Amino acid sequence: MQPPDDTSSQNPLSSLGDWDDDVRNRYQEGDSDQSKGFRDYGDQVRDSVREFYRQNHIRQTVEFVRSAHEKYLPLRTRRMGIWQAMEYLNELVDDSDPDTELPQIIHAVQTAEAIRADGHPDWFVLTGLIHDMGKVLCLFDEPQWAVTGDTFPVGCRYSEAVVYHEFFQENPDWHDESYQTVNGIYEAGCGLDNVLMSWGHDEYLYNVVKEFVPREAQYIIRYHSFYAAHREGAYTHLMNDEDREMFHCVREFNPYDLYTKSNAAPDVEKLMPFYRDLVSRFFPDEIWW
Repeated sequence: MQPPDDTSSQNPLSSLGDWDDDVRNRYQEGDSDQSKGFRDYGDQVRDSVREFYRQNHIRQTVEFVRSAHEKYLPLRTRRMGIWQAMEYLNELVDDSDPDTELPQIIHAVQTAEAIRADGHPDWFVLTGLIHDMGKVLCLFDEPQWAVTGDTFPVGCRYSEAVVYHEFFQENPDWHDESYQTVNGIYEAGCGLDNVLMSWGHDEYLYNVVKEFVPREAQYIIRYHSFYAAHREGAYTHLMNDEDREMFHCVREFNPYDLYTKSNAAPDVEKLMPFYRDLVSRFFPDEIWW
């Protein structure tokens, strides 16, 4: 799975959390105008974040996405349990994250606990716990631009609602006329199941867990980084009725993902029996990754 040039090993972000922080800055809590400041950050965005978006936008091609599917799907890379994956994610969080110095499991439990406190069903709580676990792609030496970032369809015209849309002009697919019509290689209303999304932790984890969680959870996991759609209303021409219905779950989940991260750490040891039981009700001891 080769990127368009030989700089694939460059990782401009200090940590994967830097992208999460940028998204929170983009969509500040309580901002009723969802589009406010969407692509106009001025001096607020670090050069490393801009460089991450540049790499992501020029390397997520139709060819790359198809090669990622060939490499990882069907699942055959490794067998491990949910808690083994969580332990690995803990190692990805370091002091460079300005919002918290706490390990990944803390953010996962914070998200899940906020969902539980609001009385949502167990599958929704579970989704909050596991939604970022696709970042274990780093375990397989994938570069940042192939793990995190806003997701978007490839193989059709890029919506201007995608952050840093201008960087797409450096993507080889920008110059392929068959990819730059409104529908591109798809048909209007074909449904997102039939659309190639940029590759990263969302699409990967969806494929890991789809046999074990309800359809609503599948949508949240698969599209929680698809901000151009669920926050900006783009790409509706590709959606079918199921997509439009299920995206209400994605929108309901989004505030829990963005606004529950803090240094007020929950008592994970006390909560762990509940979450171990919750995971065991949905997943076997080991699954394919």
